[in-house]
Amino acid sequence: MKVQFLGATREVTGSKHLITTDSGHTILLDCGMFQGKGMETDAANRDLGFDPAKLDCVVLSHAHIDHSGLLPYIYKLGFRGDIYCTPATRDLCALMLADTAFIQEQDVRTYNKKIDRQNPHKEKGKKYFIEPLYNQHDVDKVMHHFVTYGYDRRFRLFDDVLLTFTNSGHMLGGAICSLEIYEERVNDFRVSELGNEGQKCWKRLTYTGDIGRKHCHILPSPQLFPQCDYLICESTYGDRLHDEELVTEEQLLGVVDDTCVYRKGQLLIPSFSVGRTQEIVYVLNQLYNDGRLPHIPVYVDSPMSTNATHIFRMYPEELSDEVRDTMRFDPDPFGFNTLRYITDIRESKALNHKEDPCIIISASGMLEAGRIKHHVANHISDPRCTILIVGYCEPRTLGARIQEPGLQWISIFGQDHRIKAQITKIEGFSGHGDYQEMIDYLTRSLQVDKVQRVFVVHGEEQSAQTYKGHLQDAGFKHVEVPEKGQIVEL
Repeated sequence: MKVQFLGATREVTGSKHLITTDSGHTILLDCGMFQGKGMETDAANRDLGFDPAKLDCVVLSHAHIDHSGLLPYIYKLGFRGDIYCTPATRDLCALMLADTAFIQEQDVRTYNKKIDRQNPHKEKGKKYFIEPLYNQHDVDKVMHHFVTYGYDRRFRLFDDVLLTFTNSGHMLGGAICSLEIYEERVNDFRVSELGNEGQKCWKRLTYTGDIGRKHCHILPSPQLFPQCDYLICESTYGDRLHDEELVTEEQLLGVVDDTCVYRKGQLLIPSFSVGRTQEIVYVLNQLYNDGRLPHIPVYVDSPMSTNATHIFRMYPEELSDEVRDTMRFDPDPFGFNTLRYITDIRESKALNHKEDPCIIISASGMLEAGRIKHHVANHISDPRCTILIVGYCEPRTLGARIQEPGLQWISIFGQDHRIKAQITKIEGFSGHGDYQEMIDYLTRSLQVDKVQRVFVVHGEEQSAQTYKGHLQDAGFKHVEVPEKGQIVEL
């Protein structure tokens, strides 16, 4: 079989890896959208590197848009195969893909207006404007192609391909994807040892998607997955270590006290709507139950966060033991008396003029879109306020640029703003395991000496290369960091 790496190669976005089996089946591991560069990503997203109409199926690790966001686009271009994932992933995709279609329409409308202003005397017949990659109609259609299976259930994609999902602990419904493919054993690093070149066998390939934390408040630890011969592994935090869990809780409380109690300001938390927001709300809920959270309003200002939280409530069996223990005396671990979920745009706009201390949690986590971008624009020049970054931000995003040391001015919506608010970061809320957590997880799941090749993806260049070294130190052989478009034969 062949594997072609079409996205998330030496960067953390656009996950797509195309498998072509010897029998001719084509399987796409994830179908992620390139994010983080605004309209600059448009060309990268349109150039898939394969013909969707000839694709047999998609295996989806989880619902985050950098892993699922182009599914409606490939449907629009002719894909009619099945999309295999867990039930929670399917429910979250229905929500998140619709939101992405809406955001695209807004972005394209803004871009086209700008182009129109820049070209008052348009050349006849020349196309200046662009169209969204897809719309809500495409989302509705592609959702009919989802086929769901629960964790730890081995099932058949084709006569010669089996698949098993294992809980990755990264987000609700997130899965390690373990494929077994019946093929000739060729180009095998162990052929000389086995002496059976050309013999039919089951080749085992595992794709990690994104790997969760060893200790997470709301999700269980990543579960052990079956032995594999070939491993495609993420490396988002391949060169970093996280803070301990307790420190994260105390850090959050410290930022709340400093901002809202002592400086009487507003605490703004850019947060992804699915996973990160629910974990922050859960921690605040625990602090509230313990009587430690200051009596101030807390707002989750995001329709998608609100709807995603409803989905989390639908899957209590997939939440952590800690959450289920909390639910014995607190039936709603994602709600407390001073918390309000806001969906109405008028209420959201009213928060921009709020002077009293409060906490505002809103999407998106990288500050590239959504209501939080407006809140930051309105509060970034207020020295009483704090902008708290709680996860990874792709280097070219506003969320990353705002953290640059010594930065005094930042452009938001085309206007320059003086940075007077405090910019703070708590790394421990990340949904990605750090390099030590990932190494520990992989070495507990696998007999390292039986893994023939490892491909490091979904990490910036430095992170991926550093993680390659950590994998080699742990005993993994033949570790590679593929380039975009690279094809390898297994």
